Amino acid sequence: MPLKILIIQTAFIGDVVLATSLIENLHAQFPEALIDVLVKKGNEGLLNRHPIINQLLVWEKNKNKLVNLFKMLSEIRSNKYEKVINVQRYGATGLLTALSGAKERIGFDKNPVSFLFTKKIKHEFGNGKLILHETERNHKLIEHLVPVAVMRPRLYPTQADESFIDKFTGKPFITISPSSVWFTKQYPPQKWASFINKLAHHYIIYLLGGMEDRSLTDGLIQMTGSGAPVNLCGELTFLQSAALMKHAVMNYVNDSAPMHFASAVNAPVTVVYCSTVTAFGYGPLSDIRFIIERQDPLYCRPCGLHGHVACPEGHFKCALEIRDEQLLETIAIAL
Repeated sequence: MPLKILIIQTAFIGDVVLATSLIENLHAQFPEALIDVLVKKGNEGLLNRHPIINQLLVWEKNKNKLVNLFKMLSEIRSNKYEKVINVQRYGATGLLTALSGAKERIGFDKNPVSFLFTKKIKHEFGNGKLILHETERNHKLIEHLVPVAVMRPRLYPTQADESFIDKFTGKPFITISPSSVWFTKQYPPQKWASFINKLAHHYIIYLLGGMEDRSLTDGLIQMTGSGAPVNLCGELTFLQSAALMKHAVMNYVNDSAPMHFASAVNAPVTVVYCSTVTAFGYGPLSDIRFIIERQDPLYCRPCGLHGHVACPEGHFKCALEIRDEQLLETIAIAL
């Protein structure tokens, strides 16, 4: 019987993308293993037709959470996994791991149910000198199984995805993903518009995001001049967006999920950091990558690991004092 492994990551989109590094490493070490992945409903599109994943489990956690949790537990137990690897640090997925019936139950020590795991791994953000990327932190969960270098996260747009975006790739283009879940991680729309208005007009500009980002990007377009962007928010799937980014001259993103899309298809990327910093370990991994941030230190930056709904100090200087020229320079360097 082939080895059966379950990876659990039911957090945000970007977290799922970064967890694909585990899939790559486990498959390289155990090519015959059946690797299943559990994600929350809404994120399954990231892993559609993934060539390595045996089965994709989807937990509806935003509706009837506990009922669906125990349904998922029943499914997990019936699959009889040898190893369950939990990337999260929350109680619900800790229960799924602890009660999975797997011989080896692996997770981080910060999970409140970790005392029921067979292997607990210390979760750390680094010691001040050594900065761990999230993929490196996650890899510690399987280091005893796969004692090799951490592989880059990877998404697999299908041929159908590539064919769908062909109509957008005839001329040189850049993409901008202007939205973020958190306000203080989001470069302001007026700043994106100012940058766009200074771009050379021979570039087509595509705005990427979900349908929920449409009002933000519609407002951004109204601030631009004759080189107005094309609004693709809500028009592309996750994998189609990743496929498009792969062909761009440059992709401009916040410290958010589209940055990880770029890493997962090795697309050129420029990341604008407002309230957060790369030292947290969530930076880009593409071969061609640039970090844009306020050039002078700011007493209040970073103001937290995650973003805020508003600037705690009221001035948002970490975003507003970034210059257009910083963003413009990265295209010239990348070409």
